[in-house]
Amino acid sequence: MSENTENQMHYELSEAHHDPLIRSLHRVIGVCIKLLAILMVAVIMWGVLDVCYVLYNSLMEPPLLLLDVGDIFEIFGAFMVVLIAIEIFINIRLYLGSSTLPIKLVIATALMAIARKVIILDLDNTSSTYVFAIAAVVLALGVTYWLIGKTKETTS
Repeated sequence: MSENTENQMHYELSEAHHDPLIRSLHRVIGVCIKLLAILMVAVIMWGVLDVCYVLYNSLMEPPLLLLDVGDIFEIFGAFMVVLIAIEIFINIRLYLGSSTLPIKLVIATALMAIARKVIILDLDNTSSTYVFAIAAVVLALGVTYWLIGKTKETTS
């Protein structure tokens, strides 16, 4: 790939389009994507503060400095939200910096999000239909991730 195309955003958003209106709109979309990246960093920082807050509150409740299973799952959920936000930021950054959409990373992010749902799932208050639906999503995403990995192996 030439240096010119490596530094260019997606060809769908090319600033070299023949129509001046479309060129301007592509620039606006580029600015919006950069703004989303900035906002995602703010969300990540806020999420880290939330993890600290949840952990602090859990440790300060009687009995002091002890966590029960519910506290641990709440903390895991808060951690996973931050990790998902980081994955989304990486997706945005890759979208900005390359001319291809990182499909495998998008699927991995979706897997992480559904894994978070599984980790914090309260089985006492969840219907079996909902559990089977989550299982179907996990299976579909897992197979998709595996197939994308296999496709890349055969093309390499």
